Amino acid sequence: MRTPAPPAPRQAPAHAPEPDLAAAERAVADLLRALRLDTEAPGLVGTPGRVARAYAELLTPQEFAFTTFPNDEGYDELVVVSDIPFRSLCEHHLLPFVGTAHVGYLPGERVVGLSKLARAVEALASRPQVQERLTCQVADLLEEALAPRGVGVVLEADHSCMSLRGARAVGARTRTSALRGLVRSDARTRAEFFDLTGRTR
Repeated sequence: MRTPAPPAPRQAPAHAPEPDLAAAERAVADLLRALRLDTEAPGLVGTPGRVARAYAELLTPQEFAFTTFPNDEGYDELVVVSDIPFRSLCEHHLLPFVGTAHVGYLPGERVVGLSKLARAVEALASRPQVQERLTCQVADLLEEALAPRGVGVVLEADHSCMSLRGARAVGARTRTSALRGLVRSDARTRAEFFDLTGRTR
């Protein structure tokens, strides 16, 4: 009986087209003028270009292959990477939210390089987002790529759209989770995941 070939490396979400920096710069200049700001003032002369480049950087994910490997050693305990830094943009106000991700999975037949967990968070965060969706997208990617026995993802972030405007709730921190498989259904595995990430649930 032939041994099935390993699945091809999973790709991160498709790379976005190259941004049109010139058009973005013109748009920022128009916005500043609409807000009655003098774009010829010494401190603002170069601002439209800087803002355009900053948003292009924030919204351009780096491509990478979500390469997996056979779990030849039969490892069957949780694999958890905690305190992965990330930054994203709130899709409602285009203001940043910044925080840390805690990502874990219970291996099945395949494992993944640990750095890919951080790269997955980074790639999925590099677009207009809401934290709830981002949390689920990281979990979905792990489920699709690894077919693990369980997945756990916790995101904690400070949202400037809530601290700088509106409620102005400086210091408020938002936590979201996505639990799949045994990490969701088995109380001991769920408790172990939250213990390993330093969270309580």
